Amino acid sequence: QVQLVESGGGLVQAGDSLRLSCAASGRTFSNRGMGWFRQFPGKEREFVAAVNWGGGASQYADAVKGRFTVSRDNTKKTVYLEMNSLKPEDSGVYFCAAGSSHYSSSNYGDYDYWGQGTQVTVSS
Repeated sequence: QVQLVESGGGLVQAGDSLRLSCAASGRTFSNRGMGWFRQFPGKEREFVAAVNWGGGASQYADAVKGRFTVSRDNTKKTVYLEMNSLKPEDSGVYFCAAGSSHYSSSNYGDYDYWGQGTQVTVSS
């Protein structure tokens, strides 16, 4: 089993940066692809970014490409989401998720475990 705890959210202005962290417990973290999703009020959870088990491969939603970077440190059992040039439309609750395989995935159904989420609010 994997438990995930996100941190690093907050209130920032448009153009600012934030780094989200997701700390994991459990012995299988380093074997799993990890993902970040976000959810806006009244909307379904959507894919943001994902990284494979070793950190060598990643993928991003078109809306965040070039602005967000996902990375992981398996020695610390932590995955990160560096968010730059934030826009008001990036506001939402950001969730970390642990996948069922080694690979990164943009599919919600490929993730077994989820954190509680951290709020990101970007003011204009």
